[in-house]
Amino acid sequence: MAQKPFEELTISDDFMFCKVMEHEFICKEFLEMLFSAKVEKITYLSSQNTVIGNSAAKSVRLDVLIKDMAGRAYDIEMQVSNEYNIPKRMRYYQSILDVAFLDQGYSYKALNDSFVIFICLFDPIGKNRAVYSFENICKEDATIPLQDGTKKIILNANGFKEADNKDLQGFLRYVKTGKVTTDYTRRIEKVMQTIKISEQARKEYRVLPAVIMDAFDEGIEQGKSLGLAEGEARGSRQAKLETAKNLLHFGLSRENIALATGLTKAEVEAL
Repeated sequence: MAQKPFEELTISDDFMFCKVMEHEFICKEFLEMLFSAKVEKITYLSSQNTVIGNSAAKSVRLDVLIKDMAGRAYDIEMQVSNEYNIPKRMRYYQSILDVAFLDQGYSYKALNDSFVIFICLFDPIGKNRAVYSFENICKEDATIPLQDGTKKIILNANGFKEADNKDLQGFLRYVKTGKVTTDYTRRIEKVMQTIKISEQARKEYRVLPAVIMDAFDEGIEQGKSLGLAEGEARGSRQAKLETAKNLLHFGLSRENIALATGLTKAEVEAL
């Protein structure tokens, strides 16, 4: 499939969504709008994070990963096409976040509250709601929450008219139609136009998908040739290193290369 022209990217395109959300003031306002609560400060904000539980587990690439001053973690995903797997994907993303954030030796009590948020251009639940929020509660008594600190939220841009919050309605309308109707969407549109005149962003969009896919295929073949789980892990790491070398050649920053490959910044700097 031919790559969409850079100039035609909208907020619903994964690359542009991640670039826009890298701007802290846009991301912070989104969270405040969604939760109707003040977010004091974002302490960590990164896009396109590759998270791997272990060498045999399925890795995932998270669109936007955030932590706030209160220690809460947020994963925000943009989903354009319906692959009929959103609930199970949210379950897996939640588990991989917990594995990633709970260091060895720490108590389960150290797990931070976390939110997995999917912005969809379709209605994966089929009840024509703009917002679906899910938490674990007691089946026998719905007034008793499990209090495991997790929440999953699905935003249905297709049902933007059903949103009670006018700012959220305007955002979902913008995701679905591209129509600017609120101050927040005007700010997003302004950021998008800035990104579209950035030669660095244009280069990343052109280069990253092909290079990463080539390296991914190479890693699979190396793993198969070794024929062992250990060999697959070694092949995967070698693929990441080769990808990083290629991206360095194309002039991408070490920080962006680390995010794209899942390597640490120190590993990239050592190449």
